[in-house]
Amino acid sequence: MTNPLISLFTSRRRVVETFTPQRTLADVVLPPQTRLTLEHALAQVRNHALIFGRWGLGDRHTLGRGLAFNFAGPPGTGKTICAEAIAHELGMKLLVVDYAEAESMWIGETPKNIVATFRAAAEQSAVLFFDEADAIAMRRSAGLSMPHDREMNVTVNVLLRELEAFNGIVIFATNLALNFDPAFERRIRTHVLFDMPGVEERARIWELQIHPKKTPLAPDVDFRRLAERYVLSGGDIKNAVIKAAAAAAAEAGPDLGKRICRRHFECAAEEVVSAKSIMQQSLFAGGGVAAPDRFSVWRKVEAQWRSAILVALGLAGTAFVAALAAVALVLLR
Repeated sequence: MTNPLISLFTSRRRVVETFTPQRTLADVVLPPQTRLTLEHALAQVRNHALIFGRWGLGDRHTLGRGLAFNFAGPPGTGKTICAEAIAHELGMKLLVVDYAEAESMWIGETPKNIVATFRAAAEQSAVLFFDEADAIAMRRSAGLSMPHDREMNVTVNVLLRELEAFNGIVIFATNLALNFDPAFERRIRTHVLFDMPGVEERARIWELQIHPKKTPLAPDVDFRRLAERYVLSGGDIKNAVIKAAAAAAAEAGPDLGKRICRRHFECAAEEVVSAKSIMQQSLFAGGGVAAPDRFSVWRKVEAQWRSAILVALGLAGTAFVAALAAVALVLLR
C-alpha cells in the first residue's frame, strides 16, 4: 500500500525526492578544514547511540536529540554532493526537499507540508536535506501587517518545532546563512563552512572532471596553471570543462582528430568568470550583501497603496469641506 504522505508529495508536483545515494566523500575535493569538520560531524552520528543510550543523556534530554547540520558557503563548493555522501556513508536514503514546491499558495498548507516532510523522513529512516534552506529558515518578521508575513512566521515556528522533536538527521544547505532566523543557531549541532577551494584543490577538481582514458586532451593542457590563474568553485570548473569540450567538438574536421586544448579551457574559464561578474553586479551589488527579504516587493507595493489611499482620502476630505462651505454660503444668502 502506498504511503499517503509520499503520495502527497509525488502527485501533481515533486515536493520531495527520495533516492539511494551513489556519490561518496571520495568524489568531492574539499579544503582540509572543511573535510575535517565533516569527519567530526560523521563521528557525532556514529556515536549518537552511545551518547544518548549507554551514557544516559537520552534520559535527561528528551528533545533536541536529533542531528542538524548547516552546510554554508558559496555556490558550487560541494554542499549538495556532501549531503549525498554523508547519507551514503551512513547507509541511509536521502530525502531532498524542494521548498519552492513545498510552499503552497493556500494559507496554512505550507506548515502542513513541513510536518509531513519530517514524518516521511522518520518513516523512511532517511537523511532529510533542505537545499537553499534560507528560503524556509529565514528570519521571522516583526511586522505582521500582511498575510505573507504571518504565514512565513508560522512556517518557521513549525520548522523549529519539528526540528526540536526530530530524532533523525537533517542537513541544511545555504548560500546565504545570514538570512537564517537566529533561533536555528542552537538547534543546529554543527555548522560547516564550505569555502572556495585553494590552488591544490582546484587543480585536483580540474583533473577529476576529465575521463582518464576517453577524454582527448592536447599536450599543452596544464591543469595546475588553470588552477593558479582562475579562482573558481568546483561547480564553476565543471561548467568550464563542459564548455571547453563543446567548443572543441564544434570545430571543423573529423572527430578522431579533435582535441581539447589549453585555449579551449582558458576561453571557457573566461566565460565563467565573466558570467559570475554579471551575476554579482545584479544580485550582490555592494560586496556580498544578503539578498533582500522575499516579501520586500509586496511590502513596497503595500506602502505605495497606503500612500495612494491616504492621498485619495485627503482629496476627498478637502472636496467634502469645500462642498459644505458652498452649501453654507448658499444658505446664508
